[in-house]
Amino acid sequence: MKIKCLLIDDEPPALKILQNYISNVKGFEIVGMCKNAIEALDVIHDKTVDLIFLDIKMPKLLGTEFIKSLAVPPMFIFVTAYRDYAADSYELDAVDYLVKPVSFERFMKSISRVKKLMGHTIQEQTHTYSENPAAFVYLKVDKNMQKILINEIQYIESWRDYVKVYLTTGKTFLVRQSISSIENLLSEHSFLRVHRSYMVSIKKISGYNHATVQLGSLEIPIGRLYKQHVLDVINTR
Repeated sequence: MKIKCLLIDDEPPALKILQNYISNVKGFEIVGMCKNAIEALDVIHDKTVDLIFLDIKMPKLLGTEFIKSLAVPPMFIFVTAYRDYAADSYELDAVDYLVKPVSFERFMKSISRVKKLMGHTIQEQTHTYSENPAAFVYLKVDKNMQKILINEIQYIESWRDYVKVYLTTGKTFLVRQSISSIENLLSEHSFLRVHRSYMVSIKKISGYNHATVQLGSLEIPIGRLYKQHVLDVINTR
């Protein structure tokens, strides 16, 4: 299964360099090369895109604004001549931030991150997780730090700059934090990233199929590139 890449840059030489780099990496395929973000919208609409490499300062629409415009963006890496947007890029949950000119060695570090996130480098998750029913975390909700019991978290959904935490009690909390940072925070507990926009409590999974995991009557989609990793984790528990 190849990772399908979309390249967006208004500078043809920059596109050519990325094209050359990707052609030397096994398992990656370019499905589109666009000179601005408006063109890229058509590609995303018509084709499967797993990973976007994009510049930030482009005509018509900034790369950061383009990512914000996508309801559920695929993984993305900024490739830019400007260092000033680095903080913004990580707020958007970028996989990486590459500053031009990009060496092949630095490019490959980004590729390694992508492979790890997409489950190509599967880390064993069969160690013993904390089962302490009193375990909790504090998450910032509005202006307050809200105490949330780990055992009550059913699943978490990414909402652009926020995540929505769904509890078994029926309560939900909107937290200004990326899903990746929440994933790290809960890494010592039994949670599984099943999709770019969803992570679930493994203990709450009642069933699964090739497309979804079930949490009782709820169905949470499994991302295509997370599928093998999800099945490996579920089947070893």
